[in-house]
Amino acid sequence: MERSELLARISVDPNVCFGKPCIRGQRIWVSLILDLLAAGWTHAQILAEHPGIAEPDILACLAYASEMSRERFVELPLGQVSGN
Repeated sequence: MERSELLARISVDPNVCFGKPCIRGQRIWVSLILDLLAAGWTHAQILAEHPGIAEPDILACLAYASEMSRERFVELPLGQVSGN
């Protein structure tokens, strides 16, 4: 599935979930899926916990996060910045 197809699975609607990016047709925030992945959940665990979504929805969340990381930086606490 191409990036544009994945990103089409994400919606941002000010009338749904306070305008936060969600999986299209669901009230599941992209950030929730990313948090679960960061916590070590497998795709299978996420799909079992959220039966309304599919594998491409998880990939769409990752694609959305990738796009967002190109646009802004996150301040890291001291000691968390890697460098030379």
